[in-house]
Amino acid sequence: MKQYNRIKGKYPDALLLFRVGDFYETFGEDAIKASNILGIILTKRGAGSTSETELAGFPHHSINTYLPKLVKAGCRVAICDQLENPKLTKKIVKRGVTELITPGVSLHDDVLDQKKNNFLAAVFFNKKWGVSFLDISTGEFLVSEGNTEQIEQLFQSYNPSEILVAKPKKKLFEQVFGKHYPCFFIEDWVFEISTAKEKLTNHFQTNSLEGFGLQKYDVGICAAGAIMQYLSETQHDKLKHIDKITPHSLEKYVWLDQFTQRNLELFYPNHPEGVTLINIIDQTQTAMGARLLRKWMSFPLKEIKQIERRQNSVKEFLNDEFIFEFIKENLNHIIDLDRVIAKIATEKISPRALNQLSFSLDILEKIKEKILNGDTKYLKKQFKDLPSCKSLMKTLQKTIHPEAPVLVSKGNVIAEGFSKKLDSLRNLRNNSQSELDKMLKRESERTKIPSLKIAFNNVFGYYIEVRNTHKDKVPIEWVRKQTLVNAERYVTDELKKFEIEIFQAEDQILILEQQLFEELMFFLQNNLELLKKNAYAVARLDVFYCFAKIAIRNNYCCPSMTLENSIDIKGARHPVIEKQLPIDTPYISNDLKLDSENQQILMITGPNMSGKSALLRQTALISLLAQIGSFVPATKAILGIVDKIFTRVGASDNISMGASTFMVEMNETASILNNISRESLVILDEIG
Repeated sequence: MKQYNRIKGKYPDALLLFRVGDFYETFGEDAIKASNILGIILTKRGAGSTSETELAGFPHHSINTYLPKLVKAGCRVAICDQLENPKLTKKIVKRGVTELITPGVSLHDDVLDQKKNNFLAAVFFNKKWGVSFLDISTGEFLVSEGNTEQIEQLFQSYNPSEILVAKPKKKLFEQVFGKHYPCFFIEDWVFEISTAKEKLTNHFQTNSLEGFGLQKYDVGICAAGAIMQYLSETQHDKLKHIDKITPHSLEKYVWLDQFTQRNLELFYPNHPEGVTLINIIDQTQTAMGARLLRKWMSFPLKEIKQIERRQNSVKEFLNDEFIFEFIKENLNHIIDLDRVIAKIATEKISPRALNQLSFSLDILEKIKEKILNGDTKYLKKQFKDLPSCKSLMKTLQKTIHPEAPVLVSKGNVIAEGFSKKLDSLRNLRNNSQSELDKMLKRESERTKIPSLKIAFNNVFGYYIEVRNTHKDKVPIEWVRKQTLVNAERYVTDELKKFEIEIFQAEDQILILEQQLFEELMFFLQNNLELLKKNAYAVARLDVFYCFAKIAIRNNYCCPSMTLENSIDIKGARHPVIEKQLPIDTPYISNDLKLDSENQQILMITGPNMSGKSALLRQTALISLLAQIGSFVPATKAILGIVDKIFTRVGASDNISMGASTFMVEMNETASILNNISRESLVILDEIG
């Protein structure tokens, strides 16, 4: 308990899982919390004495069942393991925290949502706000700066699971952003600019951060440095997969403020049974594609050439049925390469996952070949200069056993024929039974005892059993170990020697397999860049395939993008509502024309349930879909590029904050008027 209290003292705000033998135990307050969240039994240790304390635990092999529940309940969990073999020590076993898992720092599949990023954010204020986002499970690392509204929009888009804030800035943060974000407050020295720069340049092994384009991002760098410091405090020091940090320039993308994302129901419905836009358009086949699609939807493009490049890739899918079908058949067999890369870097990958990786790389090479031999100009461009994964795949195939288990300690990890030494040790172990049979036959003939039996028990190892009727024939050199009712058990020098060889072989096999697996890890860690490039190409391909699929399935058209300030749509439909209608109920489509010369404002009137709101929202959704490169629900569309989309929908009452509905709406409308430009699209639904 002294040892426990000392370790717990270092992690006061985490729930400590303390490894004792085959169990993870929790004590005191942690035990009460764990038993409530996990539904496990709460008992007491030293009941009735002065040292009485609550206790709750679970078997160590059930960690993957219980850990996600604790993290999803918002706990920070410190895993304290035994750092040495209990058999080899006479004193108390050395223990220490090997990992601290928090909502924003996790690599466990059961904690993460495959289709979403899991961002840890840090935010700092010095004349303006600086913010940084990191997904440790994919290696994506971003920095940005801006005013309150811009940072609020980034929080909305990246939806971090945890935000690091300096303790002295707690009051300011809560005044500006409210109390609903999942914050963790840390010491303010972590945000020092010199400390932050040193942390980052040490990690990236560069002299400065200018190569990443971060010259003007000093406040953002403070936030990024805090993230790196936090990772080292949570025992995450193997981070080779985080190989770059990218400035997120808000000017490049369409501005969607938090109200717009909410009102258009892009990612989250406003009613429990509501359907979101992402539900309708996400037809991706891989986890990487699903995450990229979410990112594109949060940050639509403003550059016409980039939008048209995306459109052209989608068109190629639609024009080449052969490629479309091939991708449809094969893409969903590719595992989540981004998260596999992170697990290789942090050495948390299982041998079985490496088999899945080699299978995925095989499929990826076939997809590349198919595209490079086809007639698709834009898709070809994506794959033309990609490094080949063939030699990596061959190394995996020849090193890892096809039936490899999840844990290296289970054995049978390395393929046969890879290591002569390993093969000969396995041979010795696997042929032990036939060696025993030979020994049995030889001893039977020598002693003339017909019914000899060789067996094994945990007390004295291998033994020979002789029935009482033949015990007078037992040779003098055999040593008696046990007497049974109708038999005697003996051990011999030869059996002892054989037993040592078998046990040594077993131990050596395990040591050798671990050593060979570590060598493979080192090789893979030197090829992360190659894997990353291929993973990104797969994600893009997947999103283009998804856009093509929804265009066919939902009858969308390719919009023409123009630099003029105009919107001209024929037969426009709402992408979500049209999918919710009963079968055989047609969606009544609408034409719509807006431009800065003749018709800059439309005011739409009509009875309830006549489709006013649908028309408003579908116009915004069509603009948004067009600017992420997707086709749109209409028969024809000529669309000017919009730089900001504002939506305000009536009845967003904020009386609890001391403002009437009317006042809230007037403030929000004033904010729109102060922020719009010539290219903005504004939707007001029953305002005031």
